[in-house]
Amino acid sequence: MKNENRKKQLIVIIILIVSLMLLSVCIAIYAAGDDEPLFLPPASEETQPFLEQEPVESANENMTQVSETERVTESQTQTQEETKKEPQTKAQGETQSHEDMTQVSEIENTETYFTASPITDELYERINGCSYVENDDIALEDLRYLRVLHIGFDGEAHVGELIVNEAIADDILEIMQQLYENQYPIERMTLVDEYGGDDELSMQANNTSCLNYRTVEGSDNLSKHSYGLAIDINPFYNPCVRTYADGSTKSFPEGSGEYADRSKDFPYKIDKDDLCYRLFTEHGFRWGGAWNSLKDYQHFDKAVN
Repeated sequence: MKNENRKKQLIVIIILIVSLMLLSVCIAIYAAGDDEPLFLPPASEETQPFLEQEPVESANENMTQVSETERVTESQTQTQEETKKEPQTKAQGETQSHEDMTQVSEIENTETYFTASPITDELYERINGCSYVENDDIALEDLRYLRVLHIGFDGEAHVGELIVNEAIADDILEIMQQLYENQYPIERMTLVDEYGGDDELSMQANNTSCLNYRTVEGSDNLSKHSYGLAIDINPFYNPCVRTYADGSTKSFPEGSGEYADRSKDFPYKIDKDDLCYRLFTEHGFRWGGAWNSLKDYQHFDKAVN
C-alpha cells in the first residue's frame, strides 16, 4: 500500500517537473519576441497571394486622407465661387468695344444683312440734332438706313450701319456686299452720332460713315455728307490733305500725317489699284484723292439729279 502511494507521488512530481519545463520554454519564447513566428505552418496556394500584399494603411490614415481630399475639393469649389462673385476690375468691366458689339458669330444668309429701310421714329431720336437737323435741303423721307456686313481689322465679320441718300442706297449696298465678299477690311462702320456728330473724332476712330449735316471746313458750303451723298472709308489711313498758299500741308484727322504720303506702301491705303476705288468709280462716284489742291483720299461722292 505504501509502495503504491509513493509511485503516485513520483508521477505527480514528474508531471510537475515537466510542466515547469514547458512553462520555462513558453516564457523564453515570449521573451524572444515576434520576429520569426515559431511553428507557423507553410502557407497554402490560396493564402500565399494575401501574405505577399503590401500592408494596408490603417483606417485612421484612410479617414485622414479622405478628409483632407474633401477639404481640398471644398476649398477649390469655394475659391471658384468667390472668383465668380468677385467684382470685375475697371478694365474687365468696361463697355464692349464697337467690334465686339457688332461681331457676327454665324452667318447663314449674307443677303439678309444687306438691307435698306426708311428712317424710323426711334432712329430719328438717335440722330436728331446731331448728324441730322431740321432743314430745307434734305428731308428724312429722302434718307435710308443701311445695315451691311463688313470685315473688321480683326478678320471677323461685323454688322455696320450707314445713313445714305435714297438715290445711292442701292449703289452702296452693292458695293459693300462686294467688298465683304472679297474680304476687304473696314475697321468700323457706325453712325457719326456715336461721336456726337464730330467729324474729327469719327475720323480719328477710323470710322467709316456717310450722313452728317455740316459745312465743308473753312467755308459756308454744305458738304455732300449733309445730303447723304458722300462716304468716307477708313479715314485715318486715308486722310484729307489740304495744301495751303505757302506750300504747307495739313492732314485730317489729327495724327494721320504719316499716311499723307501716298507714294508709301501701307495697309488700308486707297489708290487707283484698290478694289474700293474700282467699285465706287464703276458706280459713278468720284474720288476725293483725284482732286487738285485738296486731296481727300477717304472720300467718295456721287452727283444725282
